[in-house]
Amino acid sequence: MDRSVEGELKVNVLTNHPSISSSSSSSSSPLWVLYYKECQINFLKKVVAEIIATFLMVFVTCGAAALSGSNEKRVPQLGASLAGGLIVTVMIYTVGHISGAHMNPAVTLAFAAVRHFPWKQVPLYAAGQVIGAILGAFTLREVLDPIQDIGTTTPHGTHVQALIIEIVVTFIMMFVTSAVATDTKAVGELAGIAVGSAVCITSIFAGPISGGSMNPARTLGPAIASGQYKGLWVYMVGPVIGTMMGSWAYRLIRVDDKAVHAISPSYSFKLPTKMNNHQHVVVDPNIDSLV
Repeated sequence: MDRSVEGELKVNVLTNHPSISSSSSSSSSPLWVLYYKECQINFLKKVVAEIIATFLMVFVTCGAAALSGSNEKRVPQLGASLAGGLIVTVMIYTVGHISGAHMNPAVTLAFAAVRHFPWKQVPLYAAGQVIGAILGAFTLREVLDPIQDIGTTTPHGTHVQALIIEIVVTFIMMFVTSAVATDTKAVGELAGIAVGSAVCITSIFAGPISGGSMNPARTLGPAIASGQYKGLWVYMVGPVIGTMMGSWAYRLIRVDDKAVHAISPSYSFKLPTKMNNHQHVVVDPNIDSLV
């Protein structure tokens, strides 16, 4: 058969095939438009994951702090710090593969500053985190009524002292986070434990001085729900400075010389790879590598 005739037959078969012709005719949008819409849907899912994770983080962290403040026999201060670290660990393993489990506008901003997160997605991520924190705080206020203090962080010393301690402890938290979330040589599968432990340790130390917030959303939500805005600026400025310093500090000492690539927000924390029967490493198709 002549090649030109064969080619025409193939074209006719393809164009006359019911499934192909119907899909091409019914879809008036170009492929890139459909892909863009799919990306938008996936991004909205990540924002919703951040709202839920931040809601639960604030509910548990501030709830434990409120119970400890009202009666330390119920929940000791150490128990409140442990609860804060554990909920962060749990949320990292729960939604880390979806949204990155930032739960903190300062962390999102720091990841964007070192090109590990798209700048254009920062506003919606931060908005989702603040919404989750506010919802968590108002829910907690109703649950703990008549307790007035729902874990709102306020300076116990001077504002300068609280600012310095917030910068230092947030630096520690972000330094650890940057290591396990962006460096392939770090223990990525233990990221949740490492970050949760850092949050626990730093909150134990910073609690008596600043409350150990390390998170603008975690402070803003309870502040709005309780109407307590004393020293609010400390917790807006300190954590942002601390996370920026922590992320850049780890980037400076990082041994890997490869250029830092922009990564999807859902890859902020690594997950272990799978092994096939031949013992070759097979990466889960639903999970990309960090760098």
